[in-house]
Amino acid sequence: MIALNAAVMLGVLLHKITLPPFVPYIHLLVDYHFGFTKRALIGATVSVFAPKVPVWLVFALGAAIWLVTLGLFVVLFRRTFSLGERQMPLFVFMVGSPFFFKNFMHTLGHFDIYGCAFAIVLLLIPARSILFVAAAAAASLILILIHQIHFLMYVPTIAALVVLRYYLVRSVSRPDVIAGIAAVAAVGVLFLVVQVHGSMTVPEDQFISHLRERMADPSQTRLLTFGYIWYQGLGREIRDTWTRMPSNLLGVPVFALLIWLHAPLQRYFAALIRSLSDDMHRRAAVAAIIAVSVGYLVIFAVVFDYSRWISNWAVCMFLLLHAVKTLPAALVEPVAAYGRRNTVFGWIVTLIPRVGIVRPF
Repeated sequence: MIALNAAVMLGVLLHKITLPPFVPYIHLLVDYHFGFTKRALIGATVSVFAPKVPVWLVFALGAAIWLVTLGLFVVLFRRTFSLGERQMPLFVFMVGSPFFFKNFMHTLGHFDIYGCAFAIVLLLIPARSILFVAAAAAASLILILIHQIHFLMYVPTIAALVVLRYYLVRSVSRPDVIAGIAAVAAVGVLFLVVQVHGSMTVPEDQFISHLRERMADPSQTRLLTFGYIWYQGLGREIRDTWTRMPSNLLGVPVFALLIWLHAPLQRYFAALIRSLSDDMHRRAAVAAIIAVSVGYLVIFAVVFDYSRWISNWAVCMFLLLHAVKTLPAALVEPVAAYGRRNTVFGWIVTLIPRVGIVRPF
């Protein structure tokens, strides 16, 4: 299954590089030339090293962060569960899930994977001091500057990791409380600033002209089609989403089926929560799942890239599972390798190449 998953991921990559990277390419062109701008941190960073941006950089940068994230996750899985034969079915259901690295490959160039990478780093580093809270806050601020959607997409998961790994396992002091409140306030204020003051104030033709100057090949002007995004307010995004809602809801049964195919993983997660030694830890784990899920429900009501959101929600559940596993608990048997149902589900999950961006597949 692992070998087949690797082949599928390679196939997704080969298909992806044949497609024009409309939105990802613009993200590498937009910088802070006209002042503070939403979704501009990565582009501004790229501008320091590459005044002229070639199209291939979208795939090179996307593939690099994909490989880094995959490596970090393998290290995390090995630390949390080990990588022995008994843990391989669990590993396959996560790494081979169409929600996870296969879909990150399909969305190569989009910024979702940065949230996942930061969350994995926070699961790997020690959570022994208030510096962990500061690191989580810094990661959240960077993610919002990369793309404000992270405020609901990965910041709630990062907050849950802080609670599960830091606040829940120690006697909370006054500095801990102050640090938590300051972190939440800083993240909230930055999100409001980006949302209110991050749109372009110069005429659109002037903005597009600047983007064209940063292109290594100015003849690729069709890749600037989505420049209007930096002029689009929240109200417009919500109206567009609800206009598409009837057709997007047709994909819900497919998403439900994909989630059901991960039933062995769900049963393991539920058993892990039930096995926690402390009742407060169990309640906190359930609350974390609910809080992250509510954030995604809000995203569903605002932005219409449903396949991306459901995939990232599943990834957040995988990350929360790792955090819960670190809490004191009774021994829980991993996903069984040779049960017929588990084997069938494992092969189906392996064969599904990805979920998509807007609609399923």
